[in-house]
Amino acid sequence: MSLQKILTFSIKLLTGEESGDKVTLTLKQSNNKSNYVIQRAFLVQRFNERQGTANTLTRAEVKGGGRKPWKQKGTGRARAGSNTSPLWKGGGVSFGPKPKLYSNKINRKEWQLGLRSLLIAKQKDVTVINKLGSLEYKTNEIIQILTAFNINLFDKTLIIVPQIDDKLLKSTRNIKTIKLTVANNLNLKQILLAKNLLITKDSLKIIEEIYNGKNKI
Repeated sequence: MSLQKILTFSIKLLTGEESGDKVTLTLKQSNNKSNYVIQRAFLVQRFNERQGTANTLTRAEVKGGGRKPWKQKGTGRARAGSNTSPLWKGGGVSFGPKPKLYSNKINRKEWQLGLRSLLIAKQKDVTVINKLGSLEYKTNEIIQILTAFNINLFDKTLIIVPQIDDKLLKSTRNIKTIKLTVANNLNLKQILLAKNLLITKDSLKIIEEIYNGKNKI
C-alpha cells in the first residue's frame, strides 16, 4: 500500500531571506521497508559503478618460461622448471583478478520508491530557491549564495536545476564539494552523500511528475 507525503518548503531569496511564498512536493511513499529500498538502490548503483578492469597475468601469459632455469640436481638450489612460476619474482599470479563485467538490476518502480523515500528522509536538508537567474555566474557569487544559506563550503552540496547552463557549470566546478545535476536525471548516491540540497522551484515540479511513476525516466 502506498501513501502520499506532502512536503512543504518556504521559497528563499538568493540573499538567504524567505520570500514569503511556499511550495509543496507530493511524493508517494511506502508504509514500510523504506530504509531497505534506499539501501538496495544504493548498493545496486555502487555495484554497477565498478569498472572491473583489474587484470593480472597467469604463468602462461608472463613473458619467459621456455627452458628449465638450471638442471634438476647437483646445483644445491631448489628444483625449478620455469621462471614464470608464481613462486618467482616477476612470475605469474595464482588466482589473481581478471577483467569482469559488474552488472546488477533493480526494478524502475523500486528505484523510484527508493529515491522518493530518500528525499522524504532528507527534507530537512533541502533549501528551495525560486531560480538561479540574474547572476554573472562567477565562483565568488556562488560562494556568497551558499554563505547566505549558512551552507558550509566544506560540506557536500548538491544543486538541482531544470537544466544546466554552461556558465553555471563553470562557476561551480572549481568548488570540489558542489555537484550540479538536472531534476530529470537524479542520482541517488549523490543525494544520499550530500549534506545540503539546493533545489529550484521548477525542479520540484519535474521531480513530482517524473519520480511518482507517472512518466518513464
